[in-house]
Amino acid sequence: MSKPLRIGASEVLPGENLTIDLPIAQLYTHTPMTMPVHVIRGRREGPRLFVCAAIHGDEINGVEIIRRLLSLPLLKKLRGDLIAVPIVNVPGFLHRSRYLPDRRDLNRSFPGSEKGSLAGRVAHLFLNEIVAQCTHGIDLHTAAIDRANMPQVRANLDDPVAASMAEAFRTPVTLNAGLREGSVRQSGAALGVPMVVYECGEALRFDEHSIRIGLRGIVRVMRHLNMLPASRRTSTKQASVITHASAWVRASQSGILRAVSPLGATVNKNETLGYISDPFGERETQVLAPWRGIVIGRTTLPLAYQGEALYHIARLGRDEMELLEDAMHEEDPLPSIPYLQDEPVIV
Repeated sequence: MSKPLRIGASEVLPGENLTIDLPIAQLYTHTPMTMPVHVIRGRREGPRLFVCAAIHGDEINGVEIIRRLLSLPLLKKLRGDLIAVPIVNVPGFLHRSRYLPDRRDLNRSFPGSEKGSLAGRVAHLFLNEIVAQCTHGIDLHTAAIDRANMPQVRANLDDPVAASMAEAFRTPVTLNAGLREGSVRQSGAALGVPMVVYECGEALRFDEHSIRIGLRGIVRVMRHLNMLPASRRTSTKQASVITHASAWVRASQSGILRAVSPLGATVNKNETLGYISDPFGERETQVLAPWRGIVIGRTTLPLAYQGEALYHIARLGRDEMELLEDAMHEEDPLPSIPYLQDEPVIV
């Protein structure tokens, strides 16, 4: 790691701090389009971590998390290298869209191809210039459009390194998620780069609480990897509760949804999550929880067609439900974490 790090046409030496623009393509107006990459190299050797956001172009919470991460004075004590890519899917971000202009999902296009579609070319560029040069990765996401996710970490817990990163990130719930075909996480694993995914909030919306939890989680992972000095504070927070199964509850009929269970709610099997009825209330049905668990995602629209996904429920056993109650009592990060105190609150 003491050797020069080459990204695109640029070399970054230990101790340097540099922003690099990776060429993607030209717009049809002849305007160059680039992927912004910020590299901070510590003077001492250590892991090389990438943190990326906006692989889906409308998922912007991670962009703000990375902005705050790069402003931390803590990084002056960095051991190893941090590569931050706040906007991977630049075309989608410009169009406020989850997808690329050709309607392809970038996170189903890895490992990509240098001569393939635009999605394939962006995937190939990001995988080879960034992921392949790192030892660990954190991928920041939000829910899809018209949905919301509670803060959670997803990782392949069969990988002991990824599992330890997820444990260090320490959200109330960790979902044991297998590797999905075409995702950057799958391609990273094939290269021997363990990754975790942080999910939080809604598309095209900032959520202050989720942003703070994400920033704090990244710092915790970096401390776990010995990239930053250990905290002097003694933590009393409960470990994350691990769930191995989750499912979306779908609308059994079309109609108007009256949701009664919020994000983070713990529910029992067959508990009512909401009601769907026609505008006159002549035909109404209950939306029921399929098992005991916690609401980790939900639709934000009150209008639903038959078969639409309404609630994402992570399955929990009785003992895990009791542990979750302790894990959910997380204090607001702002007053207790010195590096967050001067950051204005987004409303």
